[in-house]
Amino acid sequence: MQKVDITEAEGRLAELIAEAARGEEIVITRSDGVSFKLVPFAEARPRFGSARGLVEMYDDFDEPLEDFKDYAP
Repeated sequence: MQKVDITEAEGRLAELIAEAARGEEIVITRSDGVSFKLVPFAEARPRFGSARGLVEMYDDFDEPLEDFKDYAP
C-alpha cells in the first residue's frame, strides 16, 4: 500500500492512476487526516446472452392462474 499526501498526488495523478490500474493500492491523505483509496473502476455492462441457462420458462407460463379463476371472463 502506498500512502501519498494530496499535494504530492496532484502532481503525480496520472502516475498514481497507472499504478492503481496495475493493482497497486494507493491511499491519498488530506491534511485533516481524511484518507481516500484510489481503485480502478470497471463499469459493469451486461453482455447479450449472459443470462443463458439461468432463467427457466415453464410450458404453462401463460396459462391462467388458478387463484384468479373467479375473475376471468
